[in-house]
Amino acid sequence: MVGTLPPEIGKLKAAILIDLSMNQFSNGIPSEIGGLQMLVHLSLRHNKLQGSIPDSMSRMVGLEFLDLSHNNISGIIPMSLEKLQNLKYFNVSVNKLNGEIPSGGPFKNLSSQFFINNEALCGSSRFSVPPCPTSSKHRSNRKKLLVLFLFLGIALVVVPSPFIFFLIRYRKGKRVLQQTDSLSAITRERISYYELIQATDALSESNLIGSGSFGSVYIGVLRSGTTIAVKVFNLQLDAAFKSFDTECEVLRSLRHRNLVKVITSCSKLDFKALVLEYMPNGSLEKYLYSHNYFLDIRQRLSIMIDVACALEYLHHGCSLAVIHCDLKPSNVLLDEYMVAHLSDFGISKLLGEDQGDLYTKTLATLGYIAPEYGLDGLVSTKCDVYSYGVMLLETFTRRKPHEFEGDLSLKQWVSCSLSEAVMDVIDVNLVTPTANYFKKELEVVASIMNVALDCCAESPARRTNMKDAVGILQKIKIQLLAC
Repeated sequence: MVGTLPPEIGKLKAAILIDLSMNQFSNGIPSEIGGLQMLVHLSLRHNKLQGSIPDSMSRMVGLEFLDLSHNNISGIIPMSLEKLQNLKYFNVSVNKLNGEIPSGGPFKNLSSQFFINNEALCGSSRFSVPPCPTSSKHRSNRKKLLVLFLFLGIALVVVPSPFIFFLIRYRKGKRVLQQTDSLSAITRERISYYELIQATDALSESNLIGSGSFGSVYIGVLRSGTTIAVKVFNLQLDAAFKSFDTECEVLRSLRHRNLVKVITSCSKLDFKALVLEYMPNGSLEKYLYSHNYFLDIRQRLSIMIDVACALEYLHHGCSLAVIHCDLKPSNVLLDEYMVAHLSDFGISKLLGEDQGDLYTKTLATLGYIAPEYGLDGLVSTKCDVYSYGVMLLETFTRRKPHEFEGDLSLKQWVSCSLSEAVMDVIDVNLVTPTANYFKKELEVVASIMNVALDCCAESPARRTNMKDAVGILQKIKIQLLAC
């Protein structure tokens, strides 16, 4: 399509998805587009759009996906877009943007890949852009200060020496105080071994919130009142040392909304621990199999989209691809807003620039392992895709992959039953047959199951990639919202 985006686009108040990518639209994005407060997905990539990003887009509060890449858009990225708290994907690469990249709100977890190939973007180093130069306002303030000090110097020549003495003492004391404050701020960012012991009540059993192959996780409260999770490695196991080193190496350079944040680490000869952001709602496993908790279709799909976004970042958004290697519901943690965060990188692998796969002797959890991983120890990003597919099936069937006997697997059971009746495989508590939208919900779940089966195809070459999986699941979510 050729032409301009009309101002009337702002009248599509009920629109949830607009995809006008791969066209020849030119001129600017109309400011009226800010009226689309229900819009979830907007893609204008690969056009010839010019002008600036309208500040009115900050009113599009429902927006989760925004792709403006591969255009001729100039000007700055409006700081007001930090208000879009639901935004998970924001791509403005290959444009002519300049100025500072916002760092608050959803921008805290965006990949640097979303900002590449622009004219003069600047900001935080995590976006792989240069720091912003000091503004003209600050330069003007510096000039004023220089003039002030010049006059002060002249005045000091003619004032009595006692006044000079007291003035110097005052300014020196002020500088020392500022330095002390600065040092104490740096110290507060470090958490000592003794503070961890105190925070977790000496690693008491009452503070234990989880355990795994290489250690245990405790809840703790710092002196500041911040609640943390402390993952303490069992150093009686030789593999625990490697697991600690692996997690430190992998996690130090990763930043994404759907990865558990590592606050710091603590390492001594006889003690190694990671201090993690606390996830108050526990794991996906708890919500699937405990009778005291329940997730509806929308919640389950949102959680699995969060996990897919994390994997997309690990596989495609990092300088070196990261393979998680141990995807399962117990490693998906939920924050206070039920946003999913992928955790436990103890056996993860980093792929070199020229590597497509590698070999390992470390086995992940049975039931989630890709065939080539289990048989030959061959690991690639496609192994994560397979495990994700199994977990997606598990989330909507509420059946564990290792509860099947003989040659039958969760994947085979779903594949054989899906064509006959979706109701035979999905969690019986998930849909209500009497509901008006019952049929549409079944269609949505069937679509999700098909994505899962594509992910866990037997051949790695036939499996989808996480970029495509995210896109398809986002569209399914929009269908679900329309039910």
